[in-house]
Amino acid sequence: MAQPAATATASDGGLSPTSQPMTSTPTSGVDDSGNLQAVPLYRQDELLNWIEQGRHLQQVKQDRCQLTQDIEVRAEVMKVPAYQFLWGDMLAWGVCIKPNAELGVKFMWEAANQGLAPALEQLGRYYWKGTLVQKDLLKAETLMREAASLGFQRAQVEWVEMLLQGLGSPLDYEEAYHWLHSTVIGDKALHQKATSLLNRLGNRMPANAIARAKAMR
Repeated sequence: MAQPAATATASDGGLSPTSQPMTSTPTSGVDDSGNLQAVPLYRQDELLNWIEQGRHLQQVKQDRCQLTQDIEVRAEVMKVPAYQFLWGDMLAWGVCIKPNAELGVKFMWEAANQGLAPALEQLGRYYWKGTLVQKDLLKAETLMREAASLGFQRAQVEWVEMLLQGLGSPLDYEEAYHWLHSTVIGDKALHQKATSLLNRLGNRMPANAIARAKAMR
C-alpha cells in the first residue's frame, strides 16, 4: 500500500503484533509523595490491549511522556508495528511531541503495511471520514475490509456500516455478515449495535446467503 500525505486535523482514536518482548507493567509515573518515578517500558501485550481499547495516547500522557524517546526508537529504528502505530498517533495529534500529521500518517502506514489490524482500521476510518487525509472511499474500503478479515472487531462492525452506506459491493455482504456474526462481543451496547447491523444487512441478502454466512467456519 502506498503512503499518502496528510492534510487537516480532527480528533480520532485508534492496534496488533510487535516483535520485541517488553518489560513490566507501567506505573502512573508519580509516587504517593508526588515525586516522578521511572516508568518501565510497555510490554507487548499491554500496549496492544491499550491500542485496542483506544487508550494508548491516554496512557502515554498519564506516564508524563517519560517513554517518548523509547517509543520513537522502537518505531523508527526497530520498526515494531505496535510502536510505529503509537508513534504515528502521537505525532498526528501532538501527544508529548510537536504535531506532525504527515509524518504521523506515514508511521500509521508503516504499521499497516506490516499487517497491524488497528492501523489498517484507523487508516480506513480516516479515509472514510476524511480525518487528517482527503476522503478516498476506495482506499477506505480496501483498508477496512482487510482489517475486518484479520478478525479486528471494530473493523468488522465498521465494514458492515460501510456496506450499509453503499460502499463495497453486494458480493461482500455474505463474508461481512459471517465475520460480524461469528465475533464474540462482551460489551452489551456494542453487541446490540452488531445485532442491529446484522439485521439490516440481512434484509439485503437472500435467505440462503444468510444461512451460508452463519454456517461458515
